[in-house]
Amino acid sequence: MRRLFAGLAAGFLLLSTAACGSSDGSGTSDAGASDGTTKVKVGVIPILDVAPVYLGQKQGFYAERGLELELVPAQGGAAIVPGVVSGQFQFGFSNTTSLLVAQSKNLPVKAVANGVASTAEDGADFAGITVKKGSPLTSPRQLGGRKVAVNTLNNICDTSIRESVRKDGGDPSKVEFVEMPFDQMPAALDGGRVDAACTPEPALATVKAAGGKSIASNFYDVSPDLTVAMYFTSRQYAQKNPELVKRFREATAESLKYADSHPEEVRRILTTYTKIPDTLLAKLTLPRWPAEPDRASIERLAQLAQQDGLFKQSPDLDELLP
Repeated sequence: MRRLFAGLAAGFLLLSTAACGSSDGSGTSDAGASDGTTKVKVGVIPILDVAPVYLGQKQGFYAERGLELELVPAQGGAAIVPGVVSGQFQFGFSNTTSLLVAQSKNLPVKAVANGVASTAEDGADFAGITVKKGSPLTSPRQLGGRKVAVNTLNNICDTSIRESVRKDGGDPSKVEFVEMPFDQMPAALDGGRVDAACTPEPALATVKAAGGKSIASNFYDVSPDLTVAMYFTSRQYAQKNPELVKRFREATAESLKYADSHPEEVRRILTTYTKIPDTLLAKLTLPRWPAEPDRASIERLAQLAQQDGLFKQSPDLDELLP
């Protein structure tokens, strides 16, 4: 967990720096413009999961509520958490495991809106453990002693992959996780640099188009209704800007609903912030974007993270969840 602790420590350092430049430690981009619009930075990951916020921005859901979003790409939730805590971002998108770890370490994070959920269909989820064409690996239990790519260490990818291995009768402690961005995973698989990868869309479609396959639905293996990620802010920012946070929550909820009912627009908006070719758009497996997090699935994820040693004491979900 050395890498995670280093990132969180960096977040505390950034928080101190931000506090020196702002009386409330919330950064400067939340200042209202002359037209009454408030500019906010949102840390996101360039994957299908965040399509609703891009759609909501395009449809004017945030502008209607006086918010101007600057969407800033990052590699994963473990990197976005320190950015939100420090005031570099006013809001962020993070996998649920990274938020649970942050809360367990008393980092002042607060989920404000749901993010994305599993499809609840085994073998037909929007993410999977993938292998390249011709790989001898056919099941999760074979991952012991193998290199498996995840976007950041100690997040929902390795937690869920361990559960897939465990459920299949393998030894999750023997899996070797390798950190890399999602969009680099298909090439890493093809080149033999890793044996398997945690690939949400659009990386999942890219791997399959090259002849690879998914050997397990790792998110489904944790819980069919798994809340994979959420949008969040810092507790300080939420306390000092309750009305703004409310407007962000409402706009995001409208964006999630819109995405769920406009799948073709989801596919098209993806081309504006990822490198997916048009030929793969129809092959994407879309996730679900429910209005509210599924608490039971988050409790299960917390149990697994604690079992895997990510924290000793269970985080307070009442403090974390919206």
